[in-house]
Amino acid sequence: MELTAGIKASLAGRYASALFDLASEAGTVTAVENDLERLRSALAESGELRALIRNPEIKRHQIAGVMNGMADHLGLSELTRNFLGVLATNRRVADLPAIIRAFSAIAAAQRGEVQAEVASAHALTDEQIATLESKLRAREGRTVKLSSRVDPSLLGGLVVTIGSQRIDSSIRTRLNSLAQAMKSA
Repeated sequence: MELTAGIKASLAGRYASALFDLASEAGTVTAVENDLERLRSALAESGELRALIRNPEIKRHQIAGVMNGMADHLGLSELTRNFLGVLATNRRVADLPAIIRAFSAIAAAQRGEVQAEVASAHALTDEQIATLESKLRAREGRTVKLSSRVDPSLLGGLVVTIGSQRIDSSIRTRLNSLAQAMKSA
């Protein structure tokens, strides 16, 4: 639970923690988590939406209207809709991406899961992801929720990030290490 305590200390973590507590009391943690995932996807897909939520010139009532419209469009639950209204009122909508990440981390910790991200030079197959998940589960001793992304600059290999730990077996890193060894020789 150290991870959760660290997350709760941040501004985004405090908002996420409050939302998690409310969702727990209402028994809607999964629904809120799904709502936040839809919001995360909407933000990832729309550069205009990301720019809008960060624009300090937008008035509170205007951003509240945008959040309400998004909630309608995405079919968000009442708790998530109300939470977006609080963020708009407190001018914290720009912190929404960090709040979503913090909520996911808190919910995963509560379920005994650990979140991990794997970066690879090429897209991993479902079989490779399943194998990696099982190896990480054995290493961590708990369920691992894995997300993957492609980073062509790695050239090959993997970079796995679990919390603050990083396992780097990329070709790029190996080549950089070799270059450093050759410079000092």
